[in-house]
Order: sequence, then C-alpha cells, then structure tokens
Amino acid sequence: MAKIQMRTPLVEMDGDEMTRIIWSMIKTDLLEPYVELKTEYYDLGLKRRDETDDQITVEAAEAVKKYGVGVKCATITPNAQRVTEYNLKRMYKSPNGTIRAILDGTVFRTPITLNCLKPSVRSWAKPITIARHAYGDIYKCSEFRVPGPGKAEIKFTDTEGNVLFDETVFDFKTPGVLMGMYNKDDSITSFARACFEFALSTKQDLWFSTKDTISKKYDHTFKDIFQEIFDKEYKAKFEEAGITYFYTLIDDAVARVIRSEGGFIWACKNYDGDVMSDMVATAFGSLAMMTSVLVSPDGNYEYEAAHGTVTRHYYKHLEGESTSTNSMATLFAWTGALRKRAQLDGIAELIKFADDMERAALTTIENGFMTKDLALLSDHANKTVLDTEGFILKVKETYESIAG
Repeated sequence: MAKIQMRTPLVEMDGDEMTRIIWSMIKTDLLEPYVELKTEYYDLGLKRRDETDDQITVEAAEAVKKYGVGVKCATITPNAQRVTEYNLKRMYKSPNGTIRAILDGTVFRTPITLNCLKPSVRSWAKPITIARHAYGDIYKCSEFRVPGPGKAEIKFTDTEGNVLFDETVFDFKTPGVLMGMYNKDDSITSFARACFEFALSTKQDLWFSTKDTISKKYDHTFKDIFQEIFDKEYKAKFEEAGITYFYTLIDDAVARVIRSEGGFIWACKNYDGDVMSDMVATAFGSLAMMTSVLVSPDGNYEYEAAHGTVTRHYYKHLEGESTSTNSMATLFAWTGALRKRAQLDGIAELIKFADDMERAALTTIENGFMTKDLALLSDHANKTVLDTEGFILKVKETYESIAG
C-alpha cells in the first residue's frame, strides 16, 4: 500500500529519556509504515540544548512560526541535580517556557477518556478541558537569592525616561529570596479570545479563575480584561449558543470543579493551569492520558504530551529491564499535529489516518490490552498488561484491522 504523502513539513522536536525512546518507537511502528513523514527536525534533548546554549530551542520555536504546526517530545527542565548528572554549563530554563514565550497563546489540555477507566472523582461524567495561559508569569521571571540585609526595590521607567513608580518591595533583615514577574495586556487579551472562541467551537461553558482579592492589580487585570472582552464581543454569542461564562476565585473554582460533573473549559493563569492540568489528568486516570496543544494568536499550533520524561522508567530501560510506559499522550500529540497539518493542507487521507490511529489506540485499551498504569486503574474484566513496545505493537495490529 502506498504511503500517504505530506506537502508541508511538520516541525519535529525530539526530547529526553524514556519519552525519547517512545518517540522513536511511535515513528518506526505507527507512523513511518503508513505516512511519508515530512518533518523539520530539532533535537531538544538536554545534551543538544547544552551544546547550543539552548539556541536550538529558539530555532525550533521560530520554525513553528514559519510552518504553522509542530509536535514536541517531553523534555527535561534541569534543576541542580540534573546540572551535575548531565555536566551542564548552566541551569537552563524550561524549553516549554521558551517556546511558549516566543509563540504566545493558550495551552488547551483535555483528558483522553475511556469506558473502562472511571475518574477518581465520582461526580465527573464528562472531560474537563484546562485552558492554560502559556505566556509570562513565573515561567519568564527574574529571581534572585538575597544574601543578607538590604532593600529590594522595583522601578519602572517609560520610553521617555520618566520614572512612573519606584517602590520598596521588601526591607530584608535576613537572607531570603526575591522574584519579579510580568505579563502583557495583549497576551492576556489573546488568551481571553482564544478561550471564548474555543468555548463557542466546542459548545462548552467557560470558567475562569484567579486570586484577584489578594492580587488587586496583577490578577485583577486578568479578570477585568476577560470581562471587558466578554461583554463587548461574546456575551450575545454565548447566549445564542446556550453556554455561559463564569468567573470565580481560584480556591472556589477548585471546590466547584470537584463537585461538578465536568464537561466545561476551565481557564487558568500559567502556573494555575500547570498544576490543575496535572490534577485533572491524574484524577481522570493518568498524566499519560491527556492531550495538549498550544494555540497561538497567529494561528500556530504546537502539540505535545502533557507529562514529563518518565525518568524512573528510563533508568530501568538503561539497565535492560522491561518497562510498561504509557505512550498514549505522545501518540496523540503526533496524531493531533498530523491532523492539523492535513487540515491546513487539505489532505483528507492524512486526516483519516490520524482519526483511525487514535481509534485504534482507544480500541486496544477497551479490548483489555494496556500498560501497567492503566491496568491498576481499569475495571476491565480481562486485562492484559503489555510492556512499552508491546502496547505500541498491539496498537499497530488494531490499526491495521481498522484500516483494512
């Protein structure tokens, strides 16, 4: 059977540890036998980032802006222990943070649900999509270790040299820590519009939460911009679609989410979205069962798995031990990117391939063949636990039965 042809390259960003192994397996067994992959490849593995002083990450993000669609493997964000382990020149920032700062936009994360996997929260009957603002805040902050007594100050000078404010943040009497972070009105505006548009396109209610009672300027600005745009541009559209926009404090939102039945979009600031997406994914079954796509205001898309590099399994793999690592989120990153590329280029055959491959993966699990993490959660009567490669090969077998 002839392979499906692509017209425009997909930006491929390779990663680290066990997810890098899975990345290669997925390409070899599930993609390359059926699709003539056309990618522009960037190795974002930690070693290559160190060799290029992280310039490779910037180049990859610029490539996504050029071609419009990228797919990214999970990567290590090094801490002090990783700097020693990999003998790095320095402690590099999160590659995801770098890419998101360049692309701007909103990350939408939705659980992959199955009949044989029941959410930990009994009331949840429908998926909950997390809309995470993917720009600024703590991910692009400047932070400092304060060595001893002294005054920390913050000053803003406009382009004409006028000092608009110069205030003391804290008068330190002892050593401590200090951080400064920022965001921009235009990025918050694009975040709001992306959330409202996504809610309309999926016909789901939209919730938004911050802590504006404590953060009366930073968080309150997010709240005000969302409300202003909703009132001016989306209120009538939401009423016509029969959906609602709802704002509340982040702590109240958490309580409401736990009591809800699901089936809505929860918009969060950058850090809140990072934490809550992991909570939602885990409660629905597994971090490896969540799709993730960054949508930029310029119409660029970056698909990735929402989890980390599965370090513990990687060390076992290096020792020659068998692992049972869930590859669903990484596979769905690939199928999501291929589907979007196909939609932009008008390749119906590639759209069908992505749909069929996802259906094959879901059917494989519903038939009782799964990795260990899912077997521990599934109520399937006849479960077969497969190792990492065994699961991927079983998906291949199911796909070929579906595709004929």
